[in-house]
Amino acid sequence: MLDIKFIRENKDIIKEGAKKKHIEVDIDKLVSVDEKRLEILSRVEFLRGEQNKMNNSIATEKDMAIRGQMIGEMKMVKEELVGKEEELRTIMTEWQSLMLTVPNIPDISVPEGESDADNQEVKSWGEKPVFDFEAKDHIELMTNLKMVDFDRGVKVHGFRGYFLIGDGARLSMAIWSYALDFFSSKGLLPVIPPVIDHKENFIGTAMIPQSEEDLYKTQDGNYLAGTAEVPIMGMHANEILDQKVLPLKYLGFSPCFRLEAGSHGKDVKGLIRVQEFYKMEQVVLCEANHEVSVRVHEDITRNSEEFLESLGIPYHTVINCGGDLGLGQVKKYDIEAWVPKESKYRETHSASYFHDFQTRRLNIRYKDEDGKMKYVHSLNNTAVATPRILVSLVENFQQADGTIKVPTVLQKYLGKDIIS
Repeated sequence: MLDIKFIRENKDIIKEGAKKKHIEVDIDKLVSVDEKRLEILSRVEFLRGEQNKMNNSIATEKDMAIRGQMIGEMKMVKEELVGKEEELRTIMTEWQSLMLTVPNIPDISVPEGESDADNQEVKSWGEKPVFDFEAKDHIELMTNLKMVDFDRGVKVHGFRGYFLIGDGARLSMAIWSYALDFFSSKGLLPVIPPVIDHKENFIGTAMIPQSEEDLYKTQDGNYLAGTAEVPIMGMHANEILDQKVLPLKYLGFSPCFRLEAGSHGKDVKGLIRVQEFYKMEQVVLCEANHEVSVRVHEDITRNSEEFLESLGIPYHTVINCGGDLGLGQVKKYDIEAWVPKESKYRETHSASYFHDFQTRRLNIRYKDEDGKMKYVHSLNNTAVATPRILVSLVENFQQADGTIKVPTVLQKYLGKDIIS
């Protein structure tokens, strides 16, 4: 959420930012509603003041005639106050709804574009494998090696269901163990958070209203998180942090749930787009400084690049265009791993920074060295998501006989160097 004062004073900048993100928002209507809100609020505060003064005067007035007249006048003030407070509640509901639709302003370095097709490569790493045999996709490889069972997964779960079994399950657990060691060495604190969370946390992280169609909702009004970012950000909601503890660096590990309801989830088979999975997420809270946010953003992006490099998986990093940014994101990188059978890169990591967009909604603050209260800045990036990472891993490390070489860094966790 942006500061309303900033919105009023920078309407044209907000409009241009929304245009770059291809997000429709009526800033003029918001400003008009805000003016009405302030007008009603001013009247409410005046009437409350008058009511308090009258109460004090009535309590000390000994002349019963004058006292009766004052009680009559106070009744009129009270009646107007009740009406104005109801008006204020109504206008506040409209104002809050409009405020939640205002997008954050993208960084100047964000390229123009309408969709992920317009994202721009900024880096590539690794040699794409050249096979002297007919390469298989991950579905055939893992099915033949009894690492996955899609048929029974669909029987139990429905569309996009899967069972990871045998070495499929062991390989996932090996990746989790290695990722825990790798990212902990980068100074991130491991956290296993609750993922059945109150709606306020999804509003706070801007998952609602923009991505609500992709969320599972429970019968009691909570939602299932699609990333540990949601509960970890909620962990510090309505807190004033000590500046000395910043930056806070978390490594959240959780099951994740997404309906994949949008068009991006169509016609993708196997383990690319599944509705329940596990993910480790980097979440950072830092001081309210643009340069610090930029530096941390580059750092957490590099963490994930190094992780893929250590596994030996070719990848490239893209900067997301305006149309591929979410409501709150200032800038985002996607890291995409090479999938040999498709001869294309597939997104495995997404690194974003938000400035104070999320923390204003969640009311996460700190006092700076001058004693001034500020909202912290927030950032997040995937550490690793399973089973999606298995797609690139098994396809890049497949051998002519249908076996899979295990990346060196995983061998001690899996206890073998070949999956056969």
